[in-house]
Amino acid sequence: MFPRFAACTAFALLVSAAAPAAFAESAPELLDALKVDEIVEVMREEGRGYSAEMAQDLLPAGQTEGWRQSVDRLYAPEAMQEVVRAGFVGSFGETDAGPLLDYLNSDAGQKVVALELEARREMTDPDVEAAAREAWRERQGAGADDARLDQLDRFVAENDLLETNVVGALNASFQFYLGLVDGGGLEMTEPEIVQEVWMQEEATRADTREWLYAYLLFAYQPLSDSELEAYVDISASPEGKAMNRALFAGFNHMYDEISYGLGLAAAREMLGQDL
Repeated sequence: MFPRFAACTAFALLVSAAAPAAFAESAPELLDALKVDEIVEVMREEGRGYSAEMAQDLLPAGQTEGWRQSVDRLYAPEAMQEVVRAGFVGSFGETDAGPLLDYLNSDAGQKVVALELEARREMTDPDVEAAAREAWRERQGAGADDARLDQLDRFVAENDLLETNVVGALNASFQFYLGLVDGGGLEMTEPEIVQEVWMQEEATRADTREWLYAYLLFAYQPLSDSELEAYVDISASPEGKAMNRALFAGFNHMYDEISYGLGLAAAREMLGQDL
């Protein structure tokens, strides 16, 4: 399960270089089995769409050519992949990748990975996302015992998915404000930024919870209960939890860098208009 949202690249590369040789050899295979490069491409499209909306809402001139160039630079797929892979390796450390590779390279594992990727891709369509959210609200509001929802609750709890996504979103928001301030587009102290971001926590948590469950319900709908239970079990293992922590480390690192860069770019656009 990849983060919704998600230290500098030089530091991440140093961490990667210091990783144990045995894992350094298995890391590419594990990340390839997870189709990380493909999910990065989906996140790139999500981010570019979000950046277009941001320009309309925040920037006086909307999407200028300079803004588009900044967005293209920040969402360069090769750079995004590099940050994610380096962050993953640094977090995963010496964890044994063998059990994960056995599962992920199996037919069952590849089925789950494909479903996650396809659902993430489809939910870039606002209409699909809205329908998925509505399906979740209806399912949740039914009131009856629901084995599938129980499985999703366990999956979310075992991997701390809600809290980790919320923290990642708030950190990204902090980095965006910091970029705005450092770029001269906003005057705020760091404590004021923290206060402003923390005021978003309740709304961020509610929206993230709904999106998360809508996505999981949508993605895993084709799985039988036994297939999903096997995936929940592997994700709840020590190796599975280490993998999820490493994925969040890599993707949140990527989002933090991009968010700060977007703040700087937005500040440049604001100052350009003021001139």
